[in-house]
Amino acid sequence: MQAEQYQQFCELLERQSGILLGADKRYLVETRLGRVLREQQLSSMEELVDRILKRHDSALLKSVIEAMTTNETLWFRDDYPFQAVRDVFFPEIPAHKRSIRIWSAACSSGQEPYSLSMIVSEVNPPFSVEIVGTDLSSRVLEQAKSGIYDELSLGRGLSDARRRQFFEPVERGWQLKPELRRRVRFQVANLLDSVSGLGRFDIIFCRNVLIYFSRETKSKIINRLADALVPNGRLVLGASESVQQLSDRFDVERLPGGGMAFRLKR
Repeated sequence: MQAEQYQQFCELLERQSGILLGADKRYLVETRLGRVLREQQLSSMEELVDRILKRHDSALLKSVIEAMTTNETLWFRDDYPFQAVRDVFFPEIPAHKRSIRIWSAACSSGQEPYSLSMIVSEVNPPFSVEIVGTDLSSRVLEQAKSGIYDELSLGRGLSDARRRQFFEPVERGWQLKPELRRRVRFQVANLLDSVSGLGRFDIIFCRNVLIYFSRETKSKIINRLADALVPNGRLVLGASESVQQLSDRFDVERLPGGGMAFRLKR
């Protein structure tokens, strides 16, 4: 891929997904898009870029964005956010509330929302919990909906005790039990677009996502997330992410075990 084509590709990717690539990421792009080239029977990166930019091939663009936005994920990543849900957020839910909603944004293949579902089952709170998992990639969401994971995936952050409690063996690996899957709904969503159709949430997880965006895009996303929270709702970001200098709509909250959450001001 020539420098001019790479720059065109980077601009296109930022417009469509918000992802900001530096000049040193050309090898990453070529590596991730190798599968797309093979599937679409394209001879080169130049042909791929030409089809998107000049022929406006929307199906190809979707495949490219999915390839560039699919990231590995873990069960109970960093642990402290899930401890906070169990020990801080749930106990503070007002007694009159009969149900709450949690949003796992950019949830990839489902480990985060299903980890939250396990916490719900372990705590058995006096209210019902609906969990919504969203991602740009319809392909990874199909895997998430199945609730089936192989040995390698289960080995990334899941204890043996939780595997025995929450999974059952199936032909292609291990599948989450139905009561865990029923609590989670998956939907394609782009954080660059309006998310008002998802409704309002008591807790939003949007972890290790903002690091890929420009400052301007980060600010827009943070304010969209704020609009999606109920008053006093919590936003949980990645360990290296913050709303500070991006939005004044939150109070910072230190969490037990390390890390921060951001509580929407009334």
